[in-house]
Amino acid sequence: MIATAIPLLLLAFHADGFVVSKSSATRPGTTTSALGLSAVVEEATSSTTNGSASAGDRDILVRAARGEQVERTPVWLMRQAGRYMADFRKYSDKYKFRERSETPTMATALSLQCHRAYGMDGIIMFSDILTPLPVLGIDFDVVKGTGPVISTEIRTEEDVAALEDYASFDDKLPFIREILGTLSKEAEEANTSLIGFVGAPFTLASYTIEGKSSKHCLTTKKMMMEDETGDSKAMSMFLDKLANMIGNYACHQIECGAQVIQVFESWAHQLSPKAFEQFAKPAAQKAISIIKERHPDVPVIYFANGGSSYLELQRDMGADSICIDWSIDMKQAREILGPDVAVSGNLDPSILFGTKEQIEQAVRDCIDGAGGPGKHLLNLGHGVMQGTPEEAVGWLVDECKRYKGKDAQ
Repeated sequence: MIATAIPLLLLAFHADGFVVSKSSATRPGTTTSALGLSAVVEEATSSTTNGSASAGDRDILVRAARGEQVERTPVWLMRQAGRYMADFRKYSDKYKFRERSETPTMATALSLQCHRAYGMDGIIMFSDILTPLPVLGIDFDVVKGTGPVISTEIRTEEDVAALEDYASFDDKLPFIREILGTLSKEAEEANTSLIGFVGAPFTLASYTIEGKSSKHCLTTKKMMMEDETGDSKAMSMFLDKLANMIGNYACHQIECGAQVIQVFESWAHQLSPKAFEQFAKPAAQKAISIIKERHPDVPVIYFANGGSSYLELQRDMGADSICIDWSIDMKQAREILGPDVAVSGNLDPSILFGTKEQIEQAVRDCIDGAGGPGKHLLNLGHGVMQGTPEEAVGWLVDECKRYKGKDAQ
């Protein structure tokens, strides 16, 4: 880890990159000398923040994602590897996003930081939903202060037809196998699960068509309307091509070591219920079906950010679990989806700016709303926000692991 005020991974910097070693995890507030990224640090004794893990912790997240009732509510957080951590910023302030996410030693280090500090029930690969786009010949960058920028233009059927057919992910994305292979060993050693993820077809299509983050997504919506009238089938063609690639990319992650896959429909808030059902849903279902056909025992979680207004349309996605955003009460979401649909979520990320008592109460309320301890997978209803106090993440994770239900209080 980087040995800074929050030592999480011990790194030695060589000409060919970072070498990851073990370290004891410490919470924010622990004092230690700050060392640069080129420092060589002595190996320390490995330990976890939350003490010795029980035998069932290795797969508790996997079992909960399948919809099984488990011995306690497991927890992981979207964007748990993120800029709220001072150690993470030691990388992000110095290295561009793609360099960080595509350099195995750096991506591994960033994936492990938060887990070693807070002991979530899963390690998620540090990457991006746009990472597989170059497999289709779509180039992108992530610009600090701007976000994703995509230069490949998709407007017509001819543009879609000109895209490359995905071949070997190992050829185009060789770093994925190395990152997940290393993280798989780390997860086993830490007695926890390894989470992989992909972007849903509509979200990747929208990012590509708009060329960057978009407030109104107008170009994409115009293409959807043209598709509906039959003037151009570019949107349907593009979604189908992406669905095939994404489904197979998720399978590649599983074959490299991922035990759970979350499918991110990050732009669901841009969709009406009708548009979701007509465009986004069938494409996501196709991607999910590819995963489940090849890896039926690996749970798939589907997350439609901003899609709580049409939760009832998500019952039959084909996923093992539905992740719910923070804009709906967990109990109400449970009632809409029904008792047979496994769920995860859905704390408002801004609660992490509250007091310790407020955070702990929000955790308890969410767990109770889902049916009680062991009845769902706790997460935020969106990602950890930049500026979130680091200690707040620890309070959330600790309370989730501690809470045994109303009757046990």
